[in-house]
Amino acid sequence: MDGTHGNIPEYSVSEISGAVKRTLETAFGRIRVRGEITEFKTYPSGHSYLSMKDETGTIRAIIWRGALSKLAVRPENGVEVIATGKITASDKRSDYALQIERLEYAGEGALLARIERLRLRLGAEGLFDEDRKRPLPFLPEVIGVITSEKGAVLHDIRTTLARRFPRRVLLIPVAVQGQGAAEQVASAIATMGALSPLGRIPRPDVIIVARGGGSLEDLMAFNEEVVVRAAAASPIPLISAVGHETDTTLIDFASDRRAPTPTAAAELAVPSREELAAALDQRGTRLARAAHSVLDRGRIRLDRAAKGLPDLPALIAAGRNRLEDRAHRLQLAPRALIGAKRRLLEGTAARLPRPQEAIASRRAALSLLELRIGGASRAAVGRQSRALARMPDLAPLLRARLREARAAETRAAERLDAAAQRRLAERSATLARIPDPTPFVTAHLRQCRSALRGLSARLEGASYQALLERGFALVRDTAGQPVTAAAQVAPGQRLSLQFADGSLGVTDDRAKRRERGGGTQETLL
Repeated sequence: MDGTHGNIPEYSVSEISGAVKRTLETAFGRIRVRGEITEFKTYPSGHSYLSMKDETGTIRAIIWRGALSKLAVRPENGVEVIATGKITASDKRSDYALQIERLEYAGEGALLARIERLRLRLGAEGLFDEDRKRPLPFLPEVIGVITSEKGAVLHDIRTTLARRFPRRVLLIPVAVQGQGAAEQVASAIATMGALSPLGRIPRPDVIIVARGGGSLEDLMAFNEEVVVRAAAASPIPLISAVGHETDTTLIDFASDRRAPTPTAAAELAVPSREELAAALDQRGTRLARAAHSVLDRGRIRLDRAAKGLPDLPALIAAGRNRLEDRAHRLQLAPRALIGAKRRLLEGTAARLPRPQEAIASRRAALSLLELRIGGASRAAVGRQSRALARMPDLAPLLRARLREARAAETRAAERLDAAAQRRLAERSATLARIPDPTPFVTAHLRQCRSALRGLSARLEGASYQALLERGFALVRDTAGQPVTAAAQVAPGQRLSLQFADGSLGVTDDRAKRRERGGGTQETLL
């Protein structure tokens, strides 16, 4: 056995590790490995470590800091990729790893799956909701364009704007595919949104993000999360025009409007000047017709209103007549009113009783009643006395009866006198309780006199007597009617002139003056 063991070569650990390393690096060199990325992590040093796996195996991989910034595809867990690099082994730990120099997606299926996952995640956050969409401005002053400055896209947009409605264009050139394209597009959107409306560089009213057609890999920059979030956060309405009509990217869901082509995006951004001019002409024609129609209707209404208006001179004449009639009645009304009030006061004063007279009358009636009662008593006693005198045989008895009768008469007289005195006292007390109406009557008369004096003053102010006292005269004809114009006087007519202190009779002497060859002026003498 010892000889058998002596035939087996003996190696150190370092020798075996170095041999394995040389074999792996020599045998494989640069290779392409297809698998799903897992356990991806970037450390503070800038290096990234990950694993690539398939159904049965796993291989560790590393991306150095310098190579990470040059990759066209950003590594993500769960994405199937094809990694290009070389195998390297560690002679100290006896393990190996793939140093990745290039990454690409493993077919369109992997790209579409990645895009769909990102779409669902961003959609759940509400970045694609329709209520976030904003209307485009009708006629923007400045249009921002984010695209490549070397492609035909910029030329198509400028040509379309010049044809439809020339506007100012603010261009931010960016890379539209390859490494760093997504970051440039997102930065350009944020830059345009951060411009001040009063700054030196004009702030766009609408933004167009455009790119020509290409494969799914070429359009991947517009499917990146950073671009989608920048489009959703843009404070300026944004139009996406990426690829051809059949191409759809995630920026289309986050933008306010999607255009199938860059040319269509320019058509959405500005209206057609010719169509606007035609619409303006049409509206001007309709407005002119409407104005003429309104004028015609107004003219018809005015004609109808003019026909329905009353005769204004007749209305004014009737109003003047009513005014003169009321003025004449107003002159007569105060005097008639004062007279009626005076008669009413006099009648009221005549009907008012005098308390002293009523008391004297009651006392006189009581005195008369007392005299009549005394006279009747004495007459009755006299008759009885005379009757007794004619009966001498019954003198003692009758005398006794007479004395009794006289005593009864005396008592009756006393009772009647006491009753009369009580009744007189009661009537006197009743009359004493009756208030003296003289102060009330006096106050009422004073108030009526004050009102009468006020009405008299108003009558005097409205009367023509005040005018006569200032030197004017009232001219009346023979019927007593006032004469207000010289044309109403016939030649030789007799007139009466009333002054403040009296009246004079005069005659128009115009006929005599004409006979004497006098002037033609009419004069009343």
